Amino acid sequence: MSGSGRTDGRGRLGSTLSNLAVAVGCVLFLGGFAWGAVVYKPYTVPTESMTPTVNAGDRVLAERIDGDDVRRGDVVVFTDSAWGDVPMVKRVVGVGGDKVACCDKEGRLTVNGEPIEEPYLQAKGASPLISSNGEASASPQDFTADVPEGQLFLLGDERTTSMDSRVHLEDPGQGSVPRSAVEARVDAVAWPMNGMIGRPEAFASLPGGVSSDGPLPLQVGALVAGVVLILGGAAYGPLAARSARGSRRPKVSAGAH
Repeated sequence: MSGSGRTDGRGRLGSTLSNLAVAVGCVLFLGGFAWGAVVYKPYTVPTESMTPTVNAGDRVLAERIDGDDVRRGDVVVFTDSAWGDVPMVKRVVGVGGDKVACCDKEGRLTVNGEPIEEPYLQAKGASPLISSNGEASASPQDFTADVPEGQLFLLGDERTTSMDSRVHLEDPGQGSVPRSAVEARVDAVAWPMNGMIGRPEAFASLPGGVSSDGPLPLQVGALVAGVVLILGGAAYGPLAARSARGSRRPKVSAGAH
């Protein structure tokens, strides 16, 4: 009887732990999903202007942010009437007060005279971008712009075909858009699953630095932990019950006839 009692006790404890794991897993999974739905908005990128960072047809997750939180190097979603009044995805390379120019003697973009290394411009193994004079360059045409306060200067990563601030240099603001036009900051390519979009190191040394990473990794971690707990808890209950039934079976002596 005492052995059976201990077995029943272990069974009840196992059942309690199983239920607790499933409950905690549901909280983590649903909480992570709800958190992500509040903070992030999905977009489909329609053009190749951000290749190779984001390709046409990619589904991205963009964190809802205020325009005042935008930093150089961010890939943002914005809408501006001068750009067609439709959501567009570009990279911020200059903020209010900056002088953005291209290109220096080595073909690099400069911000306030500081050369910017842009490894995101070319996919691995791709040919470098060539300027009109036949040299490797961050832009096929030279340009200079003084960014007004409260504005952002934006370029596509595919500098040959991107319709970006360079196209609007003759407009008021020299091609820049107001910070209020920004709807979200792209943090990751969700499909295909190319992962997080990093913050460019080259902009980190400039005043204001770069943006901190968004909460997406924590949200994904909560979802994964929730699934593991739910599946583990659900599987533990039947396994514990089977083990308890096996321990209650009477043992037959080897010498019995």
